[in-house]
Amino acid sequence: MTNVLVTLTLPPPIRERYAARLREMFPTTRVDLVDRHDKVDPFIADADVLVTFGPMMADHVFAKARNLKWVQALGSGVDGISDQPSFREEIILTNIRGIHGAPVAEAAIASMLALARDLPRSVRNQDQAVWERWPSRVLAGKTVAIVGVGLIAEALAPLCKAFGMTVVGVTGAPRAAAGFDRMAPTAALRETLAVADHVVLLAPHTPATHRMFDAAAFASMKRGAFFVNLARGGVVDEAALIDALRNGQVGAAALDVFDSEPLPADHAFFGMRNVLATAHLGGFFVEYPDLAIPTLEENMRRFLAGDYSNMINRVQ
Repeated sequence: MTNVLVTLTLPPPIRERYAARLREMFPTTRVDLVDRHDKVDPFIADADVLVTFGPMMADHVFAKARNLKWVQALGSGVDGISDQPSFREEIILTNIRGIHGAPVAEAAIASMLALARDLPRSVRNQDQAVWERWPSRVLAGKTVAIVGVGLIAEALAPLCKAFGMTVVGVTGAPRAAAGFDRMAPTAALRETLAVADHVVLLAPHTPATHRMFDAAAFASMKRGAFFVNLARGGVVDEAALIDALRNGQVGAAALDVFDSEPLPADHAFFGMRNVLATAHLGGFFVEYPDLAIPTLEENMRRFLAGDYSNMINRVQ
């Protein structure tokens, strides 16, 4: 019998959908479900398959997974899985790609609008029954630098153009793409930051992008510009960002991802009025399981058939 462990820190109805679908489609497999990585001990030693998201993992899971043969990451990023010291290179790793463009692009637009109009201030005022007016800033006529040009950036750029923005992409492989006014190489990041009113970070977290946004990068930004991170926490030096927010170099930030998740209750970001902190919600939307489960199902069929080389979205 093949043993599958689903480890998802998600609302119960959502995580149970994945487990229930696997039980329905593959009745000869055993499917166990836990909501946190610190609850895997009764199951992980016998698990052949692990279904999870990278940010929900920890190294002890892979250290104890002596029979693990395949991990299905339910997100596009595999950091938190493939970079764990105990993750063995012979384990098959697959991910979900192609479903994040619209939700994360919309999250970026929502973030830029929220910062430009200072919506957090309005919400705080509503909580206190305070009536206060101030002029908002508009996106029209502004320049946005999108750092990391993949499928999500390609969905975001035309939306930015619809708001009348100038769109500059920063990428390691500059190429023509719809919605971008121009592309800049990663080597020209700081020069691009100097002219951007909004910076949207979408680059994956890799050794090459670790702490890409450090004190020097923030110092290169146009003073008072807005910063949005929908990528990964590890791409940003959080201490440097806090300094830049406190001294006004960065006007405000909308942050959906962090070095440590959940964000500790005593973290400085929670107390900063020029920070909009959200709980890794950018790609989390109602229809997500409907779009992710078909890949999971097909990969399970191929795994059970021993057709490992043709599993969908294999990560090398």
